[in-house]
Parts: sequence; structure tokens; C-alpha cells
Amino acid sequence: MSDVTTVNCPTCGKPVIWGEQSPFRPFCCKRCQLIDLGEWAAEEKRIPSDGDLSDSDDWSENQQ
Repeated sequence: MSDVTTVNCPTCGKPVIWGEQSPFRPFCCKRCQLIDLGEWAAEEKRIPSDGDLSDSDDWSENQQ
């Protein structure tokens, strides 16, 4: 008996089988994958950080 793992598509919430039959995993399709990529490119999504640097700060000046 094989265990089937499913995840929800991060874009639309549709169940996706985690395996070779789902080439866009964790997304259900290429469209959802591209929507997510576009959100990252438009900076609608970001990884939170504890740093106080703004885009105009020079990273090398703050390293010791």
C-alpha cells in the first residue's frame, strides 16, 4: 500500500498530489505557479527579516 501525500496549492487552495504526476508542485498548474512568481516579482510577498536596513542602505557599511 502506498501513501499518497497531498498539499494545498498556495495560490488557489486546490489539493495537489505530491509526486511525479504533479510537475508544478506545490502548485496545481503552471498558471498558479506564475501568479505566485509575479507576486514575488512585484514585491507583494517577501521574507521577513529583523534587520533595519532600507533599500538605500549600503550592506557592506553595516558589516563588521
